Amino acid sequence: MRSGSRCRLGGWLRPCSARASEVPPARLSSAEHTTKGMTVNTPALCFRSKKILAPMVRVGTLPMRLLALDFGADIVYCEELIDIKMVQCKRVVNEVLETVDFVAPNERVVFRTCVRERDCVVFQMGSADAERALAVAKLVENDVAGIDINMGCPKEYSTKGGMGAALLSDPDKIECILSTLVKGICKPVTCKIRILPSLEDTISLVKRIEKTGVAAIAVHGRKKEERPQHPVHCEVIKAISEAVSVPVIANGGSHDFIKEYTDIEAFQQAAGASSVMIARAAMWNPSIFRREGLCPLKEVMQEYIKYAVRYDNHYTNTKYCLCQMLREQLETTEGKKLHAAQSTQEICEVFEMGGFYEETTAILEAKKASLKAKTQDEDEQMEDTDVIKMAVRFDKREYPPQITPKMYLLEWCRKAKHPQPVYETVQRPLDKLFCSVVTVAEQKYRSTLWDKSKKLAEQAAAIVCLRTLGLPEGKLNEGENHLINKRKRENQEFLNNKEHEDDLLVEASHKRAHFTEGASDSSSSEVPR
Repeated sequence: MRSGSRCRLGGWLRPCSARASEVPPARLSSAEHTTKGMTVNTPALCFRSKKILAPMVRVGTLPMRLLALDFGADIVYCEELIDIKMVQCKRVVNEVLETVDFVAPNERVVFRTCVRERDCVVFQMGSADAERALAVAKLVENDVAGIDINMGCPKEYSTKGGMGAALLSDPDKIECILSTLVKGICKPVTCKIRILPSLEDTISLVKRIEKTGVAAIAVHGRKKEERPQHPVHCEVIKAISEAVSVPVIANGGSHDFIKEYTDIEAFQQAAGASSVMIARAAMWNPSIFRREGLCPLKEVMQEYIKYAVRYDNHYTNTKYCLCQMLREQLETTEGKKLHAAQSTQEICEVFEMGGFYEETTAILEAKKASLKAKTQDEDEQMEDTDVIKMAVRFDKREYPPQITPKMYLLEWCRKAKHPQPVYETVQRPLDKLFCSVVTVAEQKYRSTLWDKSKKLAEQAAAIVCLRTLGLPEGKLNEGENHLINKRKRENQEFLNNKEHEDDLLVEASHKRAHFTEGASDSSSSEVPR
């Protein structure tokens, strides 16, 4: 392992020398050079003579990437993330975990990264649309070292949208996507492909890819219909390496070649490649990247769990990755306990790390509380002194059905001939709580208590305004409720009007019937005999 990279309890949770929240996103500059008549970007990330963690669905999350770096990987790829999902995400700095999170509208973290890996993590996406791919790349480029397009996955979830291996049959779309990315962002762009049925077609495709200006091409040395048990075609990867000038990254050697560190170089030489990308051999034991040799599996799994706890990895993902490491040991007592675990804490207990879990979560909770208190203090110091504040919450159980303080405030503003209330609501990133300020007659009001929803925060602000002005707010204990009476009158008027309309319709119907009968009699009398 690299010196000083190993994580140990007691030291590893100290604040990083540069916190994610303190490091502004930086666009890396790139120079241009000419290769075989083409102008390409010289990437800050070099893809020659590198040992790389391959993109793996459900495996390539933050804990695995960091562990691979600990053991000696030079570059790590994240799992394939679909452009349609990513484009909906917002970038959030997580000050508790010291990470940058890309969060979906349903609050699920789709991609999590940290400053530790920023210069060596490549973001792989699944895309079949150039403009959408560019939008995602722009969203994440300041937090990653490079962008990759998946063009090799043969699984249906990828190919059914025209992504993954489906792109191999559409060179025009490949060229469009890659060219758009290379021109649109400052970070290096790569792609990962599989070989085509014929060597001639494969060479033709990679030459076309090279002309887009990509920084490297990763080649899984199997056809899209072939599976891991099929031999990897090193001779095809070698032919590709000889046909292009950009670095070629060989992938697919876990089954036939890579069992320990020294095998990585053997696979690289057999494929004539610039670098090697490792998938399943790293999934089984990430210490495959360790020059000194493999570490005991239990030690590796415990180190993985430390990262999973430290970075709040979802327990189902943690369990999945650990099961991939155990493999044939899943039927042991330890394996069965792991399979039965239903939380991160239970996983820790399986591996005799219960104390580590409790200590780590306590540190994170204390940090969260400290940041929350600090945020609240800053909010109070920066607040507009003209805002009238009270510590109130809205409890709908204290009000009649369909009656709210906001309704009362609006009604009062109409009667007093004031403009209708204006609500400004903000959400606090740390705990996702809401606070609303309502402006009425040029005066602002808000509650000092933050609420779990925008609607509740606005109702609380309305209560502060009503109580300050000495106005009723519609609570059940306030006696006769004029809004309820008003609604009853409106409902009664509606029913009366409806009855009147029904009577008119019946009368009109009778008139039409009478007219029709008369017209019928008249017409029958005029028929010639």
